[in-house]
Amino acid sequence: MTGGTPGARDLGRLDLDKLYAARLLAVRARPFLATALFALHTVESRRVPTMAVDPHWRCYVSPGFVDRTPVEELAGVWVHEVSHLLRDHHGRSDRFAREHGLSGRGERLRMNIAADCEINDDVFGDGLAKPEGAVLPSSLRLPTGRLMEEYLRQFRLGPYTHHLAWLDCGSGSDGLEREWDLGPDGAHGLSAQERDAVRFRVAQGITGRPGTAPKGWQRWAEEVFHPPQPWRELLGAALRSAASGPGAGEDYTYGRPARRSAGLPGVILPSLRRRPPRVCVVIDTSGSVSDAELGSALHEVAAISRAVGGRRDLITVLSCDATTQSVHQLCGAEGIPLVGGGGTDLRTGFTRALRARPAPDVVVVLTDGQTPWPSTRPPCRTVVGLFPRSMPRAYEEDPDYVPDTPPAWARVVEIG
Repeated sequence: MTGGTPGARDLGRLDLDKLYAARLLAVRARPFLATALFALHTVESRRVPTMAVDPHWRCYVSPGFVDRTPVEELAGVWVHEVSHLLRDHHGRSDRFAREHGLSGRGERLRMNIAADCEINDDVFGDGLAKPEGAVLPSSLRLPTGRLMEEYLRQFRLGPYTHHLAWLDCGSGSDGLEREWDLGPDGAHGLSAQERDAVRFRVAQGITGRPGTAPKGWQRWAEEVFHPPQPWRELLGAALRSAASGPGAGEDYTYGRPARRSAGLPGVILPSLRRRPPRVCVVIDTSGSVSDAELGSALHEVAAISRAVGGRRDLITVLSCDATTQSVHQLCGAEGIPLVGGGGTDLRTGFTRALRARPAPDVVVVLTDGQTPWPSTRPPCRTVVGLFPRSMPRAYEEDPDYVPDTPPAWARVVEIG
């Protein structure tokens, strides 16, 4: 929700002419969102502060809010609300809450604010007026261009957010069901297949006309346009399983004293907490790996980032053929240069990864498997994403060479 704070109780009927005129203005300003904007079903509601959405693509609208808001600003609110649904903020909020043990309306408000920051840093301008009270990263002294999950780690409710207590974009923004929601069985909701179809059509519109959408939308469309693949779920599950193993990503904290402290008056014992795991991704850039597979590897890096909660600062990427070519902290997958093209020996990549300080909790290797493997098990969990081969290719200098299969201590997932 981006418009001004709610006023007195709404008494009039919803002005649909004004509301739909604003939607047409939004479509003219952002034509690539037309399919999504027209897919929203409008529901009049006097319990909604302004405008809000639910995960089933219903848009709940306050008549009073429409009356007091200019058409130009309403157009921006339309785009803002549909952006929550396209970017799956409800699903991402639920996952973040589960992974970090968060509950309560305060945390969901914080998720709504973080989701607004992700959307609003590039949604206005170029034909869209900024609504009064729109939440911008700069208003919270936060950087622009980040994802919701990153913003959630950078602020807490406090002096800079107390004026946002009224904010409510609905369950479509944070996953928490509202009293006004019609629910999954209510009228005019979209099925899961219909919601996916809308996202895909919007992504097609963005990728079909490159340069007409902001970079944030272009990145979103690039991910959506690649249809979901089962190996991504397997890779994410393998990574989470490795990261949740005993000793992985564990540390002590005095922020929450251990329960044993109750039995020792005057003594405060630290509790054991699980921190996000540090992940090192080793990408095989040898001549036997195609450009298409390298492109797929970069998509997997983005998926790995999401699997560990979006902490890009905890992910390191190595490109390696016969030697380790380059080391990069993850900022954006599209900005990682993959250098190589020679022979293959990923043992050097393992060596470089394990020398890092602090050491990784998980090493992920993306390769075609035509490489020697370390003779001993690394001290951390290992996940291998294996590009399939119909038959082994000849090794560069030895036509009789047949590479070893990944070792038994590695969790192997076939990619593609």
